[in-house]
Amino acid sequence: MTDQLPDALVSAEGWHVQHLFYKIEHGAWTLLDRAEQVEAKTNLAELVAEIRATEGAQLLTFAMVSPKADLGFMLLCADLQKSNAFEKRLSLALGADILTPAYSFLSMTERSEYTTSEAEYAESLVKEDGLAAGTPEHEEKLTAFRERMAKYMKDRLYPVLPPWPAMCFYPMSKRRGTAGQNWYALSFEERKKLMLGHAKIGRTWHGKILQLITGSTGLDDWEWGVTLLAHDPLNFKGIVYEMRFDAVSAQYADFGEFFIGLQLPLDEIFRRVLL
Repeated sequence: MTDQLPDALVSAEGWHVQHLFYKIEHGAWTLLDRAEQVEAKTNLAELVAEIRATEGAQLLTFAMVSPKADLGFMLLCADLQKSNAFEKRLSLALGADILTPAYSFLSMTERSEYTTSEAEYAESLVKEDGLAAGTPEHEEKLTAFRERMAKYMKDRLYPVLPPWPAMCFYPMSKRRGTAGQNWYALSFEERKKLMLGHAKIGRTWHGKILQLITGSTGLDDWEWGVTLLAHDPLNFKGIVYEMRFDAVSAQYADFGEFFIGLQLPLDEIFRRVLL
C-alpha cells in the first residue's frame, strides 16, 4: 500500500504565514565533520530553492540581529499542508539538534474590515467633492478607486515581498480587559474612524516602509503579526514611535517581543552565523 498524500488545505482567501526564528547550537554543529557540515548546508540550500520554486509559496531568509535568534525564515504558503511540511523540514535541514526554535508565529494574510467600500467612496465624491452620481467625473473617480482597491487587496492577500534588507517583526493585540480601553466594546463606527486615522499615519511612510499585517486570531497567542521591511532600520523606530501617539496604539494596543533580521542570501547567512 502506498501512502496517499493529504488533500491540499487552501483557504478561500489569503495565504498562511509562518515566522520561524531559530538558535544555532554551535556545540552540536562542531561535532559534525567537514563533509557532514557541507552536506547539511547543501540540504538547507536545496530546500530553500525547492520552496521558492513551489507555486503558491514564498520564503524569506534572515540573519537575525541580537542573541534572541540566529537564523530566521518567513514562509508564506497558499496550502497549509505544504506550509507545515516545509516548516518541519526547515527545522531539521541542518541535521538533528542543530536548530533550536527561539520563536514562531502563525498567521494569515487578510483584508481589513475597516477598508473604505465602493459605496462609501461614491458617497464621499458626492458629499465632499460635489460630483453628482452618474456624471463622467464621478465614474472616472470610481474607476480609479476600483483599480487602486484591486491592487491593494492583491498586495494584502497575496503579497510578493521584495528583498529589502532590514526586517522587523512583532505581534500585537487590541486591549479588551482594561476598563475604558476595551477595543471590542467600541462600536464598529468608532473603531473604523480610529483605524482610518491610524492608517493615514502609516501611508506617510510609503516608500520607506513596506508593511504586511497578518491576522492570527484563533491561530496563535496574539491577534496580529506585523512585518515591516525597510532599507534603513531608522524607519522602524520612526514609524513605531509615531504610531504610538495615535489613539489606536496609545489606548488600545498591546505589543509583543520585537525581532530584527537582515534579509540575505543563504550563503551569506551561513558566513554571518559562523557555519
